[in-house]
Amino acid sequence: MTAPNPDTLKQVKSLDRPAAVFAVAAAPGSQRVYLASQDFKVYGADLAADKVEPKELYAHGSYVTGVALAGKHLVSGGYDRKLVWWDAEAGKEMRRVDAHGKWIRKVVASPDGKLVASVADDMACKLWDAASGKLVRDLRGHKEQTPHDFPSMLYAAAFSADGKRLATADKVGHVAVWEVESGKEVAAVEAPVMYTWDPVQRLHSIGGVRSVAFSPDGKLLAAGGTGKIGNIDHLEGKARVEVFDWSAGKRVAEFQSDKFNGLVNRLAFAPDGSWLLGAGGANEGFLLFFDAAAKKVLRQEKVPMHVHDFALSADAKSLVCVGHNRITTHTLG
Repeated sequence: MTAPNPDTLKQVKSLDRPAAVFAVAAAPGSQRVYLASQDFKVYGADLAADKVEPKELYAHGSYVTGVALAGKHLVSGGYDRKLVWWDAEAGKEMRRVDAHGKWIRKVVASPDGKLVASVADDMACKLWDAASGKLVRDLRGHKEQTPHDFPSMLYAAAFSADGKRLATADKVGHVAVWEVESGKEVAAVEAPVMYTWDPVQRLHSIGGVRSVAFSPDGKLLAAGGTGKIGNIDHLEGKARVEVFDWSAGKRVAEFQSDKFNGLVNRLAFAPDGSWLLGAGGANEGFLLFFDAAAKKVLRQEKVPMHVHDFALSADAKSLVCVGHNRITTHTLG
């Protein structure tokens, strides 16, 4: 499948929201989406409607930061440390699990929909059976403390297209690759430029790898974040992406935006691997397209909000972005 050219990107809709949307999951073959919101709620919405009116489905006890659709099972996680299973077909809650010891940062489903992975600030990645809610594996390898003895954070997770590998990434730029079937850590790469520590004025750090994505053939692993920051009270570092041959432990490309500052919160490769899309923001939001093989930036596009997440359709012709008080929809091709 040949992916559409990034130059064909067009914004179709821009929808205001009363609160930030931290994550989105899209139902295949439709414009039905599920939204994880700052107001502690999970919503469902039909983006094809003339008037889009997200409907509240259920609530968490704090920010909802991750949502994934695995078949009919919608699974969300939040700062209340819980995972909630929702039957999207029946429209009812199935279970609520005390999943982690600290804030949940991300929830992702395996390509076959059989597993759900959650990552949290307890530095654990947990694999769950999507149908039963049973804990399958508890993956631990990220350090709980930064090199300066402050608590670290586990921000990102992504499955490979064949579902055999899972990548996880933390605050200090450590990215681990796991074998899903055995739970064994098989490789690791480092992106330390994405972590900034201020030992003088604030005794504080900022940054971290906020997004990861495997190439369609599974050979490359991209990591997104921000470059070095001078004033750690602001996201003034340039948006940054690094691409690795993870099995060799070698960085093969790096990209730093010359137009946008902030975090790259989400990454995804085109289905044919011809480009890599990153999205994020600081005071303003962006979409960045890269050619990993040619090591060049293809397109840098401003969007009307800091983007926290996006859903890219299987054919890469439809894109839904969610973020700070706004949802945007886009077409390609």
